[in-house]
Amino acid sequence: MKFAFGDIVVVEEENIGVVVKSWITQLKGKGSEREKYNYEVYVRIYNTIKEFPETQIERYMVRHKYLPEEEKEYQYNALNGL
Repeated sequence: MKFAFGDIVVVEEENIGVVVKSWITQLKGKGSEREKYNYEVYVRIYNTIKEFPETQIERYMVRHKYLPEEEKEYQYNALNGL
């Protein structure tokens, strides 16, 4: 798992949230078993908890309610080593 309880994350490309719950789902397929990582995230701008798979969450690098265009670029560059 990439994230744990209390981690600040970015969801839906620009909204800031905090991980409040995480769990692993075992997926069984043809002769193999995989794990799917899921998270419940408190999304500040909606003032509610929403569920996201790990693939839809990014680590948070700055401190605002949402990311303006300039900080979206900073976030992208930081995550991609640019």
